[in-house]
Amino acid sequence: MPTRVICVVQQKGGVAKTTTACSVAHALALAGHETLLIDLDPQGQAAVMLGMNSEMGAFYFLTADPDSPQSVQAVRQWVRSTGRPRLSLIAGNQMTSAGQLFMSLPTERPVSHLRSLLRPFAHQQFEYIIFDTSPSVGGLQERAAWAADLVIVPVATEFSSLDSLKKTIAMLRSLYEDKGWKGGLLGILPTFYDDQTRESRSSLEDLKRQ
Repeated sequence: MPTRVICVVQQKGGVAKTTTACSVAHALALAGHETLLIDLDPQGQAAVMLGMNSEMGAFYFLTADPDSPQSVQAVRQWVRSTGRPRLSLIAGNQMTSAGQLFMSLPTERPVSHLRSLLRPFAHQQFEYIIFDTSPSVGGLQERAAWAADLVIVPVATEFSSLDSLKKTIAMLRSLYEDKGWKGGLLGILPTFYDDQTRESRSSLEDLKRQ
């Protein structure tokens, strides 16, 4: 099967993006699919959640030259086994921010740049590639979404998260209408739901209506 890319995005922190990305990646691996999780969040929490060390793998991924066999081989050395069958990780740390800066200097890479970086991993070892992203606006998150076939948007069931959802959907619409994105929205995932609070119940109803 062709490699499928799934990106977890939201322009707000603290909505369980990393938990979602790790859970989806692990579920796919448990279902028998070779899966690669790439942590594009400078906090490097995907590795921590999987009981591993944060490291500079994402930095080397972002600064790689997809047309250079030597550069591609260097990135492959940062693909780590998670100790879970069929689940691998390219971990990130604070240097991921420097990788994002590299993509915009000296001349800005096109929005398709991140997709081109996936070529060495597609149609070979991995059936699914999952991106965990930081809550930054544009830049790295925008490129990660454009590289994806499908996008998941986690939304905490509280007002400020619903407001950021509108901005995230606007970003995806812009990628589709203005930049030729071929992907689609897999779903909006309510998180941190508490049926004992009025705000959670009201927010969930708003999501269902919209």
